[in-house]
Amino acid sequence: VTRLKCGGFIFAIRLNHTMSDVFGLYQFLSTVGELAAGAEIPSVLPVWQRHLLNARDPPHVSYTHHEYENIPSTNEALIPPDNMVQRSIFFGPTEISALRRGLSPHLRHCTTFELLTACIWRCRTIAISPGPDEEVRIMCIVNGRGLFNPPLPTGYYGNASAIPVAISAAGNLCKQPLDFALELVMKTKSETEEST
Repeated sequence: VTRLKCGGFIFAIRLNHTMSDVFGLYQFLSTVGELAAGAEIPSVLPVWQRHLLNARDPPHVSYTHHEYENIPSTNEALIPPDNMVQRSIFFGPTEISALRRGLSPHLRHCTTFELLTACIWRCRTIAISPGPDEEVRIMCIVNGRGLFNPPLPTGYYGNASAIPVAISAAGNLCKQPLDFALELVMKTKSETEEST
């Protein structure tokens, strides 16, 4: 904590994901704010109970965890730095609607995150032009807090996130419509939900 002459302060923090996730950090920062504002106790009491997410005893792997696979590195830049172009692209309601209209009707219920993840994965793969049989992956963090039965208690601040991996041959991802990438992303997400 750095105290300022005006009476304010600067609070810096680091997060170790073995201890907490962003929701735990949010809870901690909210508590700091409540206490700084004069609260006697936090409105949400912290719950540690890491044992709730322990592995089965004995351990039983029932799901392939691609996120832990070692992938050989080629040590080559995919795109030479002098050929890279940086652009910011805004996906507002109009752009999201246009993407949804291009989907098969049964996929239009997808979340915006799923849609953009699939679109960016497919477009990036097309842009870097890997060999058609080369395996391409996309990983993203999924909040596992709402996936447990029974649910994690209110106030649990440990790490409850998962990192599912969608995998495809580059040729399939590039040649198929966006539906293909979206179905892979949605399937991977649902498998994550089923494995908790």
